[in-house]
Amino acid sequence: GRQNEDNEEFLPTGETSIDSYPNWLKFHIGINRYELYSRHNPAIEALLQDLVSQKITSVAMKSGGTQLKLIMTFQNYGQALFKPMKQTREQETPPDFFYFSDYERHNAEIAAFHLDRQVKWICIKRKVEILILGFRRVPPVAGRLVNMTKEIRDVTRDKKLWRTFFISPANNICFYGECSYYCSTEHALCGKPDQIEGSLAAFLPDLSLAKRKTWRNPWRRSYHKRKKAEWEVDPDYCEEVKQTPPYDSGTRILDIMDMTVFDFLMGNMDRHHYETFEKFGNETFIIHLDNGRGFGKYSHDELSILVPLNQCCRIRKSTYLRLQLLAKEEYKLSHLMKESLLKDKIAPILYEPHLEAMDRRLRIVLKAVSDCIEKDGYDNVVENDFNTDVNTVTAER
Repeated sequence: GRQNEDNEEFLPTGETSIDSYPNWLKFHIGINRYELYSRHNPAIEALLQDLVSQKITSVAMKSGGTQLKLIMTFQNYGQALFKPMKQTREQETPPDFFYFSDYERHNAEIAAFHLDRQVKWICIKRKVEILILGFRRVPPVAGRLVNMTKEIRDVTRDKKLWRTFFISPANNICFYGECSYYCSTEHALCGKPDQIEGSLAAFLPDLSLAKRKTWRNPWRRSYHKRKKAEWEVDPDYCEEVKQTPPYDSGTRILDIMDMTVFDFLMGNMDRHHYETFEKFGNETFIIHLDNGRGFGKYSHDELSILVPLNQCCRIRKSTYLRLQLLAKEEYKLSHLMKESLLKDKIAPILYEPHLEAMDRRLRIVLKAVSDCIEKDGYDNVVENDFNTDVNTVTAER
Protein backbone atom coordinates (compact mmCIF):
# COMPACT_ATOMS: atom_id res chain seq x y z
CA GLY A 1 0.00 0.00 0.00
CA ARG A 2 2.59 2.55 1.11
CA GLN A 3 4.77 1.89 -1.94
CA ASN A 4 1.81 2.53 -4.28
CA GLU A 5 1.05 5.77 -2.47
CA ASP A 6 4.63 6.93 -3.07
CA ASN A 7 4.26 6.25 -6.81
CA GLU A 8 0.98 8.13 -7.11
CA GLU A 9 1.07 11.54 -8.74
CA PHE A 10 -1.11 14.06 -6.99
CA LEU A 11 -2.54 16.82 -9.14
CA PRO A 12 -2.88 20.42 -7.90
CA THR A 13 -6.58 19.74 -7.24
CA GLY A 14 -5.75 16.80 -4.99
CA GLU A 15 -7.18 14.44 -7.63
CA THR A 16 -5.14 11.55 -8.95
CA SER A 17 -6.76 11.02 -12.33
CA ILE A 18 -6.52 12.68 -15.73
CA ASP A 19 -10.30 12.07 -15.94
CA SER A 20 -10.77 15.12 -13.74
CA TYR A 21 -9.11 17.43 -16.28
CA PRO A 22 -11.35 19.61 -18.45
CA ASN A 23 -11.65 18.42 -22.06
CA TRP A 24 -9.61 21.32 -23.47
CA LEU A 25 -6.68 20.24 -21.28
CA LYS A 26 -7.08 16.57 -22.30
CA PHE A 27 -6.89 17.78 -25.92
CA HIS A 28 -3.67 19.70 -25.17
CA ILE A 29 -2.08 16.75 -23.38
CA GLY A 30 -2.86 14.45 -26.32
CA ILE A 31 -0.94 16.54 -28.90
CA ASN A 32 2.11 14.66 -30.17
CA ARG A 33 4.75 14.80 -32.91
CA TYR A 34 2.43 13.25 -35.51
CA GLU A 35 -1.02 14.73 -34.97
CA LEU A 36 -3.10 17.13 -32.88
CA TYR A 37 -5.20 14.27 -31.49
CA SER A 38 -5.28 10.51 -31.82
CA ARG A 39 -7.91 8.72 -33.87
CA HIS A 40 -9.90 7.46 -30.89
CA ASN A 41 -9.43 10.30 -28.39
CA PRO A 42 -12.85 10.57 -26.63
CA ALA A 43 -11.96 14.06 -25.36
CA ILE A 44 -12.41 15.49 -28.87
CA GLU A 45 -16.15 14.74 -29.12
CA ALA A 46 -16.56 15.99 -25.55
CA LEU A 47 -14.60 19.16 -26.40
CA LEU A 48 -16.83 19.81 -29.45
CA GLN A 49 -19.81 19.55 -27.09
CA ASP A 50 -18.15 21.99 -24.66
CA LEU A 51 -17.61 24.54 -27.44
CA VAL A 52 -21.37 24.75 -28.02
CA SER A 53 -22.63 24.37 -24.45
CA GLN A 54 -20.11 25.86 -21.98
CA LYS A 55 -21.08 29.20 -20.46
CA ILE A 56 -19.11 32.09 -22.02
CA THR A 57 -17.58 34.10 -19.15
CA SER A 58 -15.55 36.71 -21.04
CA VAL A 59 -14.97 37.98 -24.57
CA ALA A 60 -12.16 40.06 -26.11
CA MET A 61 -11.17 41.04 -29.64
CA LYS A 62 -8.19 39.19 -31.09
CA SER A 63 -5.50 41.64 -32.11
CA GLY A 64 -3.85 41.44 -35.54
CA GLY A 65 -5.44 39.79 -38.56
CA THR A 66 -7.50 41.62 -41.13
CA GLN A 67 -11.01 40.65 -39.99
CA LEU A 68 -12.89 40.62 -36.70
CA LYS A 69 -12.32 37.58 -34.48
CA LEU A 70 -13.24 37.22 -30.81
CA ILE A 71 -11.48 35.27 -28.07
CA MET A 72 -14.09 33.60 -25.89
CA THR A 73 -13.32 32.18 -22.45
CA PHE A 74 -15.57 29.52 -20.92
CA GLN A 75 -16.58 28.65 -17.39
CA ASN A 76 -14.09 25.74 -17.35
CA TYR A 77 -11.28 28.18 -18.37
CA GLY A 78 -11.07 26.78 -21.89
CA GLN A 79 -10.74 29.30 -24.71
CA ALA A 80 -11.84 29.39 -28.35
CA LEU A 81 -11.60 31.69 -31.35
CA PHE A 82 -15.02 32.90 -32.54
CA LYS A 83 -15.47 33.83 -36.19
CA PRO A 84 -18.90 35.38 -36.81
CA MET A 85 -21.11 34.59 -39.80
CA LYS A 86 -20.54 37.09 -42.64
CA GLN A 87 -22.08 35.33 -45.64
CA THR A 88 -25.07 33.08 -46.18
CA ARG A 89 -24.35 29.47 -47.22
CA GLU A 90 -25.42 30.15 -50.83
CA GLN A 91 -23.33 33.28 -51.43
CA GLU A 92 -20.21 32.92 -53.58
CA THR A 93 -17.12 35.15 -53.43
CA PRO A 94 -17.67 37.86 -56.09
CA PRO A 95 -15.48 37.18 -59.18
CA ASP A 96 -13.78 40.59 -58.93
CA PHE A 97 -12.62 40.01 -55.33
CA PHE A 98 -8.92 39.34 -54.75
CA TYR A 99 -8.17 36.32 -52.54
CA PHE A 100 -6.68 38.63 -49.90
CA SER A 101 -9.86 40.68 -49.54
CA ASP A 102 -12.25 37.71 -49.46
CA TYR A 103 -14.49 37.27 -46.42
CA GLU A 104 -13.53 34.74 -43.76
CA ARG A 105 -16.38 32.25 -43.51
CA HIS A 106 -17.37 30.61 -40.24
CA ASN A 107 -18.81 27.57 -42.05
CA ALA A 108 -15.51 27.08 -43.93
CA GLU A 109 -13.72 26.74 -40.57
CA ILE A 110 -16.21 24.06 -39.49
CA ALA A 111 -16.10 22.18 -42.80
CA ALA A 112 -12.27 22.26 -42.86
CA PHE A 113 -12.15 20.53 -39.45
CA HIS A 114 -14.47 17.77 -40.68
CA LEU A 115 -12.57 17.33 -43.96
CA ASP A 116 -9.27 17.04 -42.09
CA ARG A 117 -10.41 14.51 -39.52
CA GLN A 118 -12.33 11.26 -39.61
CA VAL A 119 -15.91 10.13 -39.61
CA LYS A 120 -17.55 6.89 -38.61
CA TRP A 121 -19.20 5.31 -41.63
CA ILE A 122 -21.26 2.15 -41.48
CA CYS A 123 -21.15 -0.22 -44.42
CA ILE A 124 -24.20 -2.41 -44.99
CA LYS A 125 -22.21 -5.66 -44.78
CA ARG A 126 -19.68 -4.78 -42.10
CA LYS A 127 -18.78 -1.94 -39.77
CA VAL A 128 -15.95 0.06 -41.28
CA GLU A 129 -14.31 3.23 -40.09
CA ILE A 130 -13.49 5.56 -42.94
CA LEU A 131 -11.31 8.58 -42.43
CA ILE A 132 -12.09 11.55 -44.61
CA LEU A 133 -8.55 12.86 -45.06
CA GLY A 134 -7.51 11.47 -41.68
CA PHE A 135 -4.79 14.07 -41.14
CA ARG A 136 -5.97 15.36 -37.73
CA ARG A 137 -4.07 18.63 -38.16
CA VAL A 138 -6.95 21.12 -37.63
CA PRO A 139 -7.92 22.08 -34.04
CA PRO A 140 -11.53 21.11 -33.15
CA VAL A 141 -14.15 23.55 -34.48
CA ALA A 142 -17.89 23.68 -33.81
CA GLY A 143 -20.71 26.01 -34.86
CA ARG A 144 -22.68 27.86 -32.19
CA LEU A 145 -25.56 30.33 -31.98
CA VAL A 146 -24.49 33.12 -29.64
CA ASN A 147 -26.66 35.74 -27.95
CA MET A 148 -24.88 39.00 -28.81
CA THR A 149 -26.26 40.83 -25.77
CA LYS A 150 -25.85 38.25 -22.99
CA GLU A 151 -22.86 36.30 -24.33
CA ILE A 152 -20.77 39.09 -25.92
CA ARG A 153 -21.73 42.66 -24.91
CA ASP A 154 -22.56 41.93 -21.25
CA VAL A 155 -19.44 39.81 -20.57
CA THR A 156 -16.75 41.80 -22.39
CA ARG A 157 -14.28 44.02 -20.58
CA ASP A 158 -12.97 45.16 -23.97
CA LYS A 159 -14.12 48.80 -24.12
CA LYS A 160 -13.19 49.13 -27.81
CA LEU A 161 -15.47 46.21 -28.65
CA TRP A 162 -18.26 47.38 -26.30
CA ARG A 163 -18.35 50.85 -27.89
CA THR A 164 -19.13 49.41 -31.34
CA PHE A 165 -22.50 47.91 -30.31
CA PHE A 166 -25.63 49.67 -31.58
CA ILE A 167 -29.29 49.03 -32.45
CA SER A 168 -30.05 49.05 -36.17
CA PRO A 169 -33.08 50.78 -37.79
CA ALA A 170 -34.66 47.29 -37.96
CA ASN A 171 -34.28 47.04 -34.14
CA ASN A 172 -31.58 44.37 -34.30
CA ILE A 173 -28.49 44.35 -32.07
CA CYS A 174 -25.33 44.99 -34.14
CA PHE A 175 -21.60 45.46 -33.58
CA TYR A 176 -18.53 45.80 -35.77
CA GLY A 177 -15.42 45.76 -33.55
CA GLU A 178 -12.00 46.96 -34.67
CA CYS A 179 -9.92 45.46 -37.51
CA SER A 180 -8.36 46.49 -40.82
CA TYR A 181 -11.03 44.99 -43.15
CA TYR A 182 -14.83 45.12 -42.84
CA CYS A 183 -14.98 46.70 -39.35
CA SER A 184 -17.38 49.60 -39.90
CA THR A 185 -21.05 50.45 -39.46
CA GLU A 186 -21.59 49.41 -43.11
CA HIS A 187 -20.14 45.96 -42.43
CA ALA A 188 -21.67 45.52 -38.97
CA LEU A 189 -22.70 42.06 -37.75
CA CYS A 190 -26.36 42.13 -36.84
CA GLY A 191 -28.47 39.60 -34.95
CA LYS A 192 -32.08 38.64 -35.58
CA PRO A 193 -32.75 40.36 -33.19
CA ASP A 194 -29.71 39.40 -31.08
CA GLN A 195 -28.64 35.88 -32.13
CA ILE A 196 -25.50 35.49 -34.24
CA GLU A 197 -24.07 32.34 -35.76
CA GLY A 198 -20.33 31.65 -35.66
CA SER A 199 -17.57 29.07 -35.49
CA LEU A 200 -15.62 28.33 -32.33
CA ALA A 201 -12.15 26.86 -32.78
CA ALA A 202 -10.52 25.37 -29.68
CA PHE A 203 -7.31 27.13 -28.66
CA LEU A 204 -3.98 25.34 -28.93
CA PRO A 205 -1.78 25.34 -25.78
CA ASP A 206 -0.57 28.76 -24.70
CA LEU A 207 2.59 29.85 -26.56
CA SER A 208 4.43 30.10 -23.23
CA LEU A 209 3.90 26.32 -22.81
CA ALA A 210 4.20 25.16 -26.42
CA LYS A 211 6.09 27.54 -28.70
CA ARG A 212 5.16 27.40 -32.38
CA LYS A 213 7.38 28.18 -35.33
CA THR A 214 5.88 30.12 -38.23
CA TRP A 215 7.13 29.18 -41.70
CA ARG A 216 6.60 31.09 -44.93
CA ASN A 217 4.82 28.82 -47.41
CA PRO A 218 7.20 28.36 -50.41
CA TRP A 219 4.12 28.54 -52.68
CA ARG A 220 2.81 31.70 -51.05
CA ARG A 221 0.96 34.10 -53.35
CA SER A 222 2.29 37.59 -54.06
CA TYR A 223 -0.56 39.37 -52.17
CA HIS A 224 -0.24 42.06 -54.81
CA LYS A 225 -2.77 43.14 -57.44
CA ARG A 226 -0.25 43.04 -60.31
CA LYS A 227 2.83 41.02 -59.30
CA LYS A 228 3.21 37.28 -59.74
CA ALA A 229 5.06 35.02 -57.29
CA GLU A 230 8.20 33.14 -58.45
CA TRP A 231 6.44 29.75 -58.53
CA GLU A 232 3.87 31.15 -60.98
CA VAL A 233 6.53 31.93 -63.60
CA ASP A 234 9.18 29.22 -62.98
CA PRO A 235 7.98 25.66 -63.81
CA ASP A 236 11.13 24.20 -62.12
CA TYR A 237 10.50 26.10 -58.88
CA CYS A 238 10.03 22.88 -56.87
CA GLU A 239 13.61 21.77 -57.62
CA GLU A 240 14.81 24.95 -55.91
CA VAL A 241 12.53 24.34 -52.89
CA LYS A 242 13.75 20.73 -52.54
CA GLN A 243 17.33 21.97 -52.11
CA THR A 244 16.35 24.33 -49.27
CA PRO A 245 15.97 23.23 -45.61
CA PRO A 246 13.63 21.91 -44.22
CA TYR A 247 12.40 20.64 -47.62
CA ASP A 248 15.71 18.93 -48.52
CA SER A 249 15.16 16.06 -46.06
CA GLY A 250 12.51 14.38 -43.93
CA THR A 251 8.77 14.55 -44.54
CA ARG A 252 8.15 18.30 -44.87
CA ILE A 253 7.71 18.33 -48.66
CA LEU A 254 5.12 15.52 -48.31
CA ASP A 255 3.35 17.54 -45.60
CA ILE A 256 3.17 20.47 -48.04
CA MET A 257 1.62 18.11 -50.62
CA ASP A 258 -1.01 16.97 -48.06
CA MET A 259 -1.77 20.63 -47.31
CA THR A 260 -1.99 21.38 -51.05
CA VAL A 261 -4.62 18.66 -51.57
CA PHE A 262 -6.52 19.85 -48.48
CA ASP A 263 -6.55 23.46 -49.73
CA PHE A 264 -7.45 22.55 -53.31
CA LEU A 265 -10.47 20.50 -52.20
CA MET A 266 -11.70 23.54 -50.23
CA GLY A 267 -10.65 26.18 -52.76
CA ASN A 268 -8.49 27.95 -50.14
CA MET A 269 -5.98 30.32 -51.79
CA ASP A 270 -4.87 31.99 -48.56
CA ARG A 271 -2.15 29.68 -47.19
CA HIS A 272 0.63 32.29 -46.87
CA HIS A 273 2.27 30.79 -43.75
CA TYR A 274 1.99 27.60 -41.75
CA GLU A 275 2.99 26.61 -38.21
CA THR A 276 4.65 23.69 -36.42
CA PHE A 277 5.34 23.00 -32.75
CA GLU A 278 8.93 24.05 -32.01
CA LYS A 279 9.45 21.25 -29.49
CA PHE A 280 9.16 18.56 -32.20
CA GLY A 281 11.78 20.09 -34.52
CA ASN A 282 11.46 19.58 -38.29
CA GLU A 283 10.17 16.00 -38.18
CA THR A 284 6.61 16.89 -37.29
CA PHE A 285 3.26 17.72 -38.86
CA ILE A 286 2.05 21.07 -40.21
CA ILE A 287 -0.85 22.57 -38.24
CA HIS A 288 -3.67 23.44 -40.65
CA LEU A 289 -4.81 26.71 -39.02
CA ASP A 290 -7.02 29.47 -40.36
CA ASN A 291 -9.22 27.89 -43.04
CA GLY A 292 -11.92 30.58 -43.24
CA ARG A 293 -11.19 31.49 -46.85
CA GLY A 294 -12.06 28.03 -48.13
CA PHE A 295 -15.43 27.14 -49.71
CA GLY A 296 -15.86 30.57 -51.35
CA LYS A 297 -16.67 29.37 -54.87
CA TYR A 298 -18.39 26.16 -55.90
CA SER A 299 -18.61 27.06 -59.60
CA HIS A 300 -14.84 27.49 -60.05
CA ASP A 301 -11.85 25.22 -59.35
CA GLU A 302 -8.71 27.25 -58.60
CA LEU A 303 -6.07 25.12 -60.35
CA SER A 304 -3.20 27.34 -59.18
CA ILE A 305 -3.67 25.90 -55.65
CA LEU A 306 -2.56 22.53 -57.07
CA VAL A 307 0.72 23.87 -58.53
CA PRO A 308 2.94 22.44 -55.73
CA LEU A 309 1.68 18.92 -56.51
CA ASN A 310 2.03 19.44 -60.28
CA GLN A 311 5.57 20.80 -59.92
CA CYS A 312 6.91 18.37 -57.29
CA CYS A 313 5.06 15.20 -58.34
CA ARG A 314 5.25 13.68 -54.85
CA ILE A 315 2.53 12.30 -52.57
CA ARG A 316 2.29 9.96 -49.58
CA LYS A 317 0.94 6.50 -50.35
CA SER A 318 -1.48 6.75 -47.40
CA THR A 319 -2.87 10.02 -48.79
CA TYR A 320 -3.07 8.66 -52.35
CA LEU A 321 -4.93 5.51 -51.28
CA ARG A 322 -7.37 7.53 -49.20
CA LEU A 323 -8.08 9.87 -52.12
CA GLN A 324 -8.69 6.87 -54.39
CA LEU A 325 -11.10 5.45 -51.81
CA LEU A 326 -12.98 8.77 -51.52
CA ALA A 327 -13.51 8.73 -55.30
CA LYS A 328 -15.43 5.43 -55.09
CA GLU A 329 -19.22 5.61 -55.14
CA GLU A 330 -19.64 3.79 -51.79
CA TYR A 331 -17.19 6.09 -49.95
CA LYS A 332 -17.88 9.28 -51.90
CA LEU A 333 -16.19 12.33 -50.42
CA SER A 334 -19.32 14.50 -50.67
CA HIS A 335 -21.45 11.84 -48.91
CA LEU A 336 -18.95 11.39 -46.08
CA MET A 337 -18.64 15.14 -45.62
CA LYS A 338 -22.40 15.65 -45.62
CA GLU A 339 -22.83 12.87 -43.04
CA SER A 340 -20.08 14.24 -40.80
CA LEU A 341 -21.29 17.87 -41.00
CA LEU A 342 -24.82 16.89 -39.94
CA LYS A 343 -23.45 16.43 -36.42
CA ASP A 344 -22.77 20.15 -36.09
CA LYS A 345 -25.29 22.25 -34.16
CA ILE A 346 -25.71 24.82 -36.97
CA ALA A 347 -26.06 22.27 -39.81
CA PRO A 348 -26.37 22.34 -42.76
CA ILE A 349 -22.81 23.69 -42.95
CA LEU A 350 -22.18 23.58 -46.70
CA TYR A 351 -24.45 24.44 -49.59
CA GLU A 352 -24.92 21.28 -51.72
CA PRO A 353 -22.96 22.64 -54.77
CA HIS A 354 -19.85 22.95 -52.52
CA LEU A 355 -20.07 19.23 -51.73
CA GLU A 356 -20.38 18.40 -55.43
CA ALA A 357 -17.39 20.68 -56.16
CA MET A 358 -15.25 18.60 -53.76
CA ASP A 359 -15.97 15.41 -55.73
CA ARG A 360 -15.06 17.22 -58.96
CA ARG A 361 -11.82 18.57 -57.44
CA LEU A 362 -10.91 15.15 -56.08
CA ARG A 363 -11.00 13.79 -59.65
CA ILE A 364 -8.66 16.63 -60.71
CA VAL A 365 -6.19 15.72 -57.91
CA LEU A 366 -6.20 12.03 -58.91
CA LYS A 367 -5.65 12.98 -62.57
CA ALA A 368 -2.68 15.17 -61.54
CA VAL A 369 -1.13 12.26 -59.59
CA SER A 370 -1.68 9.79 -62.44
CA ASP A 371 -0.06 12.27 -64.90
CA CYS A 372 2.93 12.49 -62.55
CA ILE A 373 3.16 8.67 -62.33
CA GLU A 374 3.04 8.42 -66.13
CA LYS A 375 5.84 10.99 -66.41
CA ASP A 376 8.15 9.97 -63.53
CA GLY A 377 7.13 6.41 -62.55
CA TYR A 378 5.08 5.23 -59.54
CA ASP A 379 8.03 4.75 -57.15
CA ASN A 380 9.37 8.26 -57.80
CA VAL A 381 5.98 9.86 -57.14
CA VAL A 382 4.27 7.80 -54.42
CA GLU A 383 6.20 7.70 -51.13
CA ASN A 384 5.57 4.45 -49.24
CA ASP A 385 4.85 5.57 -45.66
CA PHE A 386 3.38 2.21 -44.59
CA ASN A 387 4.75 -0.47 -42.29
CA THR A 388 6.01 -3.59 -44.04
CA ASP A 389 3.07 -5.63 -42.69
CA VAL A 390 0.39 -4.52 -45.17
CA ASN A 391 -2.37 -6.14 -43.10
CA THR A 392 -1.93 -3.59 -40.32
CA VAL A 393 -2.61 -0.66 -42.69
CA THR A 394 -1.03 1.73 -40.23
CA ALA A 395 1.03 4.46 -41.81
CA GLU A 396 4.52 4.89 -40.47
CA ARG A 397 4.92 8.35 -39.04
